Amino acid sequence: MDTQNIFLIGLMGSGKTTIGQMLAKRIGMPFLDSDHELEQRTGVSIATIFEIEGEAAFRVREAALIDELTQRDGIVLGTGGGCVLNADTRTALKSRGTTVYLHSSPETSYERVRRNRDRPLLLVSDPLGRLRQLYETRHPLYQEASHLTVESYRDRPSAAVSEIVARVQRVQQQARGQAQQAVTST
Repeated sequence: MDTQNIFLIGLMGSGKTTIGQMLAKRIGMPFLDSDHELEQRTGVSIATIFEIEGEAAFRVREAALIDELTQRDGIVLGTGGGCVLNADTRTALKSRGTTVYLHSSPETSYERVRRNRDRPLLLVSDPLGRLRQLYETRHPLYQEASHLTVESYRDRPSAAVSEIVARVQRVQQQARGQAQQAVTST
């Protein structure tokens, strides 16, 4: 596998961090998590940013950070679930690496995150209903921003990692083949 970037997108609880860490270790690339990077740089949690600045200000910070991180070479990047709300971010993800949509149903995501109090968008009376709303809004955006979709297996992240490795290799081979064809036909 070459050193092209791999970006993971998907609903909160889809396994972007767990699968991303396993994937990065398997292919020998560093793993970065955009939420973690933002917390490191600001010195506060994502929940605190939401509380003090609001979601709109958080999204501006997130977009700038993802723009910066996607310009690096040879990384696996796990993104925040809402990063695809920004059209420029979707473009950056799609054009600067291979973007993988880790698909997870709202119900599966809910089972994974329901005890986590650090999810500001789920601090509502019906968190599963909120996840369903987020899924409806974001699913088409995840599809638009991604090169491929992989089911985020609930209890088998290693299966998702193996599928990602195999499918990303095929995508990269196809891209190299198309580039070679373009060179030879000119």
